Amino acid sequence: MKKKRTLKHYNIEKIINRRFIVFLVFTIILFGIIIFRLTDVMLNKTKYYKEELTKLTYSKVSGSSTPRGRIYDRNYNILVDNKSLKTITYQKKKGTTNIEMINLATLVSPHIDLDYSRLNDRNKREYFFAKNKDICDKLVTKKEIEKVHQRKMTQRELDELKLQRIKNEDLEFSEEEKKIAYLYYLMNKGYTYEEKTIKSDVTDLEYAYISENNSMLEGFNTKIDWERVYPYGDTFKSILGTVSTSTQGIPAENKEYYLSKGYSLNDRVGLSYLEKQYEEYLHGTKAEYEVVSSHETKLVKEGSRGKDIVLSIDINLQKEIERILSEKIIEAKKEANTDYYDHSSVIIQDPNTGEILAMASKRIVNGEIIDFTTSLLTSPIMPGSVVKGASMLVGYNTGSVKIGEYIKDECIKVAGVKEKCSSVNNLGTINDITALAKSSNVYQFKIAIRVNGQEYYRGMKLNFNQQAFDTYRNMYHSFGLGVKTGIDLPVESKGYSSVDKAAGNLLDFAMGQYETYTPIQLSQYISTIANGGTRLAPHLLKEVHKSSSTDDIGELEFAVENKVLNTIDTKPEYMARVKEGFYAVMNSPGGYGVGYMDASMRPAGKTGTSQSFIDTDNNGAIDTETITSSFIGYAPAESPKMSIIVTSPDSSHPNSQTNFASQVTYRIAKEVSEKYRQFYGI
Repeated sequence: MKKKRTLKHYNIEKIINRRFIVFLVFTIILFGIIIFRLTDVMLNKTKYYKEELTKLTYSKVSGSSTPRGRIYDRNYNILVDNKSLKTITYQKKKGTTNIEMINLATLVSPHIDLDYSRLNDRNKREYFFAKNKDICDKLVTKKEIEKVHQRKMTQRELDELKLQRIKNEDLEFSEEEKKIAYLYYLMNKGYTYEEKTIKSDVTDLEYAYISENNSMLEGFNTKIDWERVYPYGDTFKSILGTVSTSTQGIPAENKEYYLSKGYSLNDRVGLSYLEKQYEEYLHGTKAEYEVVSSHETKLVKEGSRGKDIVLSIDINLQKEIERILSEKIIEAKKEANTDYYDHSSVIIQDPNTGEILAMASKRIVNGEIIDFTTSLLTSPIMPGSVVKGASMLVGYNTGSVKIGEYIKDECIKVAGVKEKCSSVNNLGTINDITALAKSSNVYQFKIAIRVNGQEYYRGMKLNFNQQAFDTYRNMYHSFGLGVKTGIDLPVESKGYSSVDKAAGNLLDFAMGQYETYTPIQLSQYISTIANGGTRLAPHLLKEVHKSSSTDDIGELEFAVENKVLNTIDTKPEYMARVKEGFYAVMNSPGGYGVGYMDASMRPAGKTGTSQSFIDTDNNGAIDTETITSSFIGYAPAESPKMSIIVTSPDSSHPNSQTNFASQVTYRIAKEVSEKYRQFYGI
């Protein structure tokens, strides 16, 4: 038995020795791997890990806002530029107390002229609270304070109670105190760590005071800022858009979007129209600094002005059109039956590219002319007969009328609908060209009845057929009528689309007396006819250029390409026939458009007169009938270079004493098209 125990002991010892050797070998291998990795890191990957460490410890700050890019017209005339401004700023230093900020405001306020009329009740309460904390602490009860300890109320809610309980008599500040309170508000506006603009465009004396006393006015500084300037004054200014100020910063409703793009709260951004639409190009790049220590930074990347954009607009043509509109509107208001007339509009496009050469609308209010150009995108009108080109295509496409077909123009009567006639009763038996030239309503009525699946006879009952409405609407939409045009601006209306409730409405639809369209939609419509059936997105941007460090425009980055939205679904011979009809409108004897454009331009086009209804006493009810006149055209007819639209809503109204109707649309179209001819030599 003793021998067996010894043998067993020997075997255990042998096993332990073997395990120790394995462990030792494993340890040596492990240390070998560690040493190898350390050597690799220290010798081969030193640069890589230094870069990674730099990334983790790198802290950067951005410089002040840089000027935006310039905006030019198609001939490289500067429309929007930047002007340098001496500016006073404040940036709160870490650890600065509210009392210290109030002391700074007290010291600085006598040396800066501030408009403190914007100081409101809330600003006063916050100033009083910061200055008189001990007094305000007594405005809440022990029970309310205990609620904070019990987490039934937040400290912010408690402070809000204190603010609201400050007595009104405690807020009766002297003028000096109001100025200090307003400056304190400006110093606190926005995020704590951000630089605030206290005042822009300061005087030399104000600028010098801050600059010379910079060391004792901790947080206050001076810099050169900028503002937008407009060499052509108010011409086209509403469409150029606006930019926020340094004190406004980014709009609150778009805060998350801009912050996600790397903006700061006090950055200046485009607020409307082209400045907003092309923010990505116009916005400058701020300088970037590396924080070396708490008192030192190192420039890492230079800031640069934003990119320059070139518009399709011809500013000199635009200026002339605005002048013509203003003069003709004033003249028209002196005529009879213009009681409700207040504005006219013009758009000129290149129908082959979609480029807008000029767009303007002017409105008269209490005898004064004001800009109304934004209405071209948002204020629909009843178009009238100008839509008959599209209506005729519906007839051709559906086989409801043939090219050259003669139809009798006579007053028609369908059950439940008042008798309907052309503007000139009984034109006789006419073909499609004459129907367009003399704007026959009846020709379109009889086509629409056929599209509806019926043939006209006097007293007939017109059946309701939704498909007929859809056929007309789809054709109109393909021209851009009743849908967004795709213009490169942030605001656009689709117009008003009616609800089909009565079969008789189909007749009104076919003659442009049913749905409303904006002037920009009418411009896209006539441009599509002019170029033979390609609907192009109208656009104002022509080119984008790289930022330049000189006064010259920078290198071309890209030119805008034409954007095709769709082509009209019709046969080439049908489109050619409509264009022939539009030529007859402007050039045949008795054509309703003769004289709207000079015959030497070889124009084509269509006039339109529609019934409109307005609310004259602002009670929400339509009470007065008016007449809206429109004109659409292009030239030269065989190879169009330009398209034009002129609209004059409510330019006259029926009157029992006289049937006089102002020819303001005619006069504007004639003079504007002539001005284009002078500029471009058709």
